[in-house]
Amino acid sequence: MKCHRVNELIALLHPEWQKEPDLNLLQMLCKLAAEAGYQGKLEELSDDVLIYHLKMRNSAKDEMIPGLAKDYEEDFKTAILRARGVIE
Repeated sequence: MKCHRVNELIALLHPEWQKEPDLNLLQMLCKLAAEAGYQGKLEELSDDVLIYHLKMRNSAKDEMIPGLAKDYEEDFKTAILRARGVIE
């Protein structure tokens, strides 16, 4: 993991972990993995799963993932025209 990803993960994890201080780190990671629907081995859990789950944890279920929201187009025709460079 690169330093900025470590810092981002810690910044996102810290306030959530403070809400449940009775959990140790491994218990907290297991809880987050289960909430995210991860079913694999904990040692194979990627930092991306944790980061996106922590970003989206307290948001509405129908809210769009932040990385996708910037590229979202409601209208398919507009999306095609924008992708072809016809409109900005």
